Amino acid sequence: MRLLVKLGGALLDLPESRDRLAREIAAAFLNGARTVVVHGGGRQMTRFMAERGVESRFINGLRVSTPEVMDAVLKVLAGSINHELVAAFTRAGAQAVGLSGLDASLTIAEPVSAELGAVGKPVRSNPALIDLLSANGYLPVIACIAGGRGGEIYNVNADQMAVSCAAAFAADRLLFLTDVEGVRTGDGRVASRLTPQEISDLIAGGVATGGMQAKLEAARWALESGVGEIVIAPGGVEGIVERLAAGEAIGTRIQRAEAA
Repeated sequence: MRLLVKLGGALLDLPESRDRLAREIAAAFLNGARTVVVHGGGRQMTRFMAERGVESRFINGLRVSTPEVMDAVLKVLAGSINHELVAAFTRAGAQAVGLSGLDASLTIAEPVSAELGAVGKPVRSNPALIDLLSANGYLPVIACIAGGRGGEIYNVNADQMAVSCAAAFAADRLLFLTDVEGVRTGDGRVASRLTPQEISDLIAGGVATGGMQAKLEAARWALESGVGEIVIAPGGVEGIVERLAAGEAIGTRIQRAEAA
């Protein structure tokens, strides 16, 4: 089993939550699942910049990334958040290695638009470093920063980063652990399963918007890229990783139409 877990939102903000998830993911890793973790950290970024008088501006849900913002991206995402997660995994007994997409050109991105500054969209990830670490008993923990072909540094959406790495890693399962219960349909219920067509319908109907729209578009891209299954699930639920691995119906599973 090849597993990629994306962590973000409030899950990274509290030490108790971070340590619990690290223990759960480490347990899957130590039980034989070749595991990779990708993380964001938008809340911590916004707080860090506000404390220093730097304004956070967003266009279509993406943070405008000026030189001042990119300084914070490197210090917070690739710095404190990444190191705190690595330390949590170490306490849980896993040999974790902190990385970003800059390391060994792990993830290459291209700029999204001039008005967004140094925001990039991943175009490919190189599996060599991930595979090397994974095959030798290490757990890669990757911050959502990517490089350009000319050595540029890009701030990238963590969901997109997770999909790019999952595709390169040939992940059997991609878990988006979030602070919501799953994907809600038009009648307000949490969908237990979705197909790519149902994702398109939710977006076209204006039901899935903002961050959830971006997550669903990333999930659809993951299926198209060969990832076996994507699950959007509440990371705040105790034992969530083990329960999902056991097939428990928590959150929303996204599969190809023939598998749903």
